[in-house]
Amino acid sequence: MEQRVVKTLEYDKIIALLVDKASCSYGKEKAAKLTPFVRLDEVKIAQQQTEEAATVLRLKGSVPLGGIRDIRASVQRARLNAMLAPMELLDIASTVMAGRRLKTFLLDLCEDHDLSLIKQQAERIEGLRELEMEIRRCLDENGEVMDSASMELRQVRQEIRQVESRIREKLDQITRSSSYQKMLMESIVTIRGDRFVIPVKQEYRHVFGGIVHDQSASGATLFIEPEVIVSMNNKLRELRLREEREIERILYVLTEQVAFAVEALVENIDALAELDFMFAKAQLAWSMKAVCPKLNDRGYLQLKKARHPLIPREVVVPVDVELGGEYQAIVVTGPNTGGKTVSLKTIGLLSLMAMSGLHIPAEEESEMTVFSSVFADIGDEQSIEQSLSTFSSHMTNIISILEKMDEKSLVLFDELGAGTDPTEGAALAMAIIDHVIDSGARLVATTHYSELKAYAYERPEVINASVEFDVQTLRPTYRLLVGVPGRSNAFAIARRLGLPEAIIEVARGSISEEDNQVESMIASLERNRKSAEADRQAAAAARKEAEELRRQLEEERARFAEEKNKLLERAEAEARIAVQLAKEEAETIIRELREMRDEGVEIKEHRLIEAKKRLGNAVLELEKEKVKKPAKAVRATQIKVGDEVMVTSFGQKGTVLEKVNNDEFLVQIGIMKMKVRREDMNVQNAMAQKPQAAPYTSVKRRTASIKMDLDLRGYNVEDAIREIDQFLDDALLAGLHSVSIIHGHGTGVLRKGVHEYLRRHRNVKSFRLGGQGEGGVGATIVELK
Repeated sequence: MEQRVVKTLEYDKIIALLVDKASCSYGKEKAAKLTPFVRLDEVKIAQQQTEEAATVLRLKGSVPLGGIRDIRASVQRARLNAMLAPMELLDIASTVMAGRRLKTFLLDLCEDHDLSLIKQQAERIEGLRELEMEIRRCLDENGEVMDSASMELRQVRQEIRQVESRIREKLDQITRSSSYQKMLMESIVTIRGDRFVIPVKQEYRHVFGGIVHDQSASGATLFIEPEVIVSMNNKLRELRLREEREIERILYVLTEQVAFAVEALVENIDALAELDFMFAKAQLAWSMKAVCPKLNDRGYLQLKKARHPLIPREVVVPVDVELGGEYQAIVVTGPNTGGKTVSLKTIGLLSLMAMSGLHIPAEEESEMTVFSSVFADIGDEQSIEQSLSTFSSHMTNIISILEKMDEKSLVLFDELGAGTDPTEGAALAMAIIDHVIDSGARLVATTHYSELKAYAYERPEVINASVEFDVQTLRPTYRLLVGVPGRSNAFAIARRLGLPEAIIEVARGSISEEDNQVESMIASLERNRKSAEADRQAAAAARKEAEELRRQLEEERARFAEEKNKLLERAEAEARIAVQLAKEEAETIIRELREMRDEGVEIKEHRLIEAKKRLGNAVLELEKEKVKKPAKAVRATQIKVGDEVMVTSFGQKGTVLEKVNNDEFLVQIGIMKMKVRREDMNVQNAMAQKPQAAPYTSVKRRTASIKMDLDLRGYNVEDAIREIDQFLDDALLAGLHSVSIIHGHGTGVLRKGVHEYLRRHRNVKSFRLGGQGEGGVGATIVELK
């Protein structure tokens, strides 16, 4: 892509924003080199990368990219067998650990979501745990080689500490001796050149013998290594040389291990760069509230509410543009400062962004095409050095564009033909547009020339457009109106500013009848457009209201069905209990009658059998009514993210998190997430609304306020049981099937009391201690009936 276009369309500023979103130097470098792709398959892959990364951010909020260091130079030095410094080794260990952590994080997500491109990059990362652990075993966080690095190093350092201790002990005897204290400047032990010394006054230098290593600025103090410790200092020096050699050996061994893993490290670096770059694109999309566009290679472009990404959202005016369908060129006419250039740049910049795999700031369903190249002649390109006029500079650039463009190019011309005689400029502009259209390229051009308004009507491949101007406020609204040519508005502005009407009429009389007719036609088109827009908005509002009423009606109907089902279930349960009691009583009576018969009282057996059969028929009839009972919930044909649903196979409620495909959804049930098929779910949202008129009494759920857990830590058993009783009642009213009771570890008294109470509770189906992630033995998970 030409550097001139990069700067003209401000693509370089988008790249700068992208670089700023990257977390590590690898990703920043990759982002800085991003250029648009020219093949549809490449653009689709780049857009899919951004979409998958955006999905991860939407699910998790952030990605663990911390700890990645730029280790490329260190890896290259290891490849050449050059010893690595401790901090270089620590950077390698940090990067290896960061890569492994990121890989685990992403692959866990990939198990539940379709993130094929992210999974592909994550699987490239090698764990290299042994290399990292070996580096951390030998080096501390400050880069110091630890005693544990080798037995030799531990032994040498132990000897060093012993010799140092003996030297200090000998010197302390001297400094504490009353006979020597007057000879010392201070009673301290210090170090000069890795040798232990004491500060001695100049006149007593011969008392201690040994070696003078330094003196004060005045010469009054000499730093002397007494003769009694010279041999020990020599020993200490030898030990430190051994220590240095051992440290060097350890660093060489670690460097060799890095060299063995060079290929894996290079692969990790490349994968981390790619992942960081992908998440930088997603972060940029989030900051712009951008969307993934549809893509094609047919030259068709449709932008819905597109915004220039470098203009603040509270200021920018969205534009709607369609190009490459019914027409291949747009000619935007109208006065300056109306926003024509911003619209032109928005089209060009968003095209480059989409072709680079970046999401675009527009509404969903916007569609972008993959151009072979994008050319732009925008702004004042006058070159003083080349002594070119504005017209000459623009024409030089236009000639270059015409030579390079092809049928898959996008060409953007700002103020085409400006800077010369209006008649010649208009003629030249029309000829250039003709040439671009004949080549098959897509074109958007802005111009002042009114002649091009009629030209656009004569060419079926071209459509007029303008930027709306509010005559009342004398300000442009910056809205792009496709299909309506621009008006000069000069007479209307002059009238608003107070110019006498007589002067305006004289001026109007000097304009040809043909021009007046064109202006009247444009004014009529604009009025019709505003009327159609108002009708469209009214129709949209009416449709929205109707949809809302239908939704409410569906909710009321579903609520009524639920209440009806509840009453049927309640009546059924009561009937079942009554039948069971009657059955038990009947069995008792029959048994007593048989006993009486056995004792000699005459009772016929067939009457006993007939009574029992009638009881059985009553139970069977109840079961038939159960089969005829209406469904518990209204099954919805459309399930949306955020809907509350009843998973019929589990008998549990959940919330829809994500649509996997047309038939499957990801549903959160309690602490679990699972894929559920559409036919296995009933939508529950509609059941939360109060019915307009219901003949039954219903119990209002308190799902919005009830918690899933109860914390009893600090309670005694008696108070805890009262809390549990209230909590379980609320949970049942809210329709919960599983709750958690937190009692802590403690002495176990509270846990035992809770369990004893739960065993006796009429509404508790079962309970168990919490597992991993559920509080362990400090919590009890209760399943309700």
